[in-house]
Amino acid sequence: MASYTLRINGQRKQVDVDPDTPLLWVLRDELQLLGTKYGCGVGACGACTVHVDGVAMRSCQLPVSQAESPPITTIEGLSENGDHPVQLAWLALDVPQCGYCQVGQIMSASALLDHTPNPTDADIDAAMNGNICRCGTYTRIKAAIKSVHAAG
Repeated sequence: MASYTLRINGQRKQVDVDPDTPLLWVLRDELQLLGTKYGCGVGACGACTVHVDGVAMRSCQLPVSQAESPPITTIEGLSENGDHPVQLAWLALDVPQCGYCQVGQIMSASALLDHTPNPTDADIDAAMNGNICRCGTYTRIKAAIKSVHAAG
């Protein structure tokens, strides 16, 4: 066990865990931030996506020992009231079906738009690659991302 101080959603949080513990489990089990989802555990589905220093990363693959310095944003920290432009676009275009993948999708989309405010289809495809939606709402996901730019 080791002690780590993480910067999560603008707050410092101290945890005592094994250095190899994936950030996903620190968020969910130690800090009770349950918005970040477990999907596959191998970084292939995207359900566990968080922002690490502004970059979308799979928290199931990031050991807590590598997450101590950079700021981390989870879905809980994306906006205070669920009113981030990407979240609003998701609702306006009825993107969620079952909703399980949506946290990871929203986190990947918001990171894309932070770095590329007017993304092309190729930009969207590249950024969202690996975010799996079992319900197949990819067309609505892409439309929602484009609508954020259109809304300004």
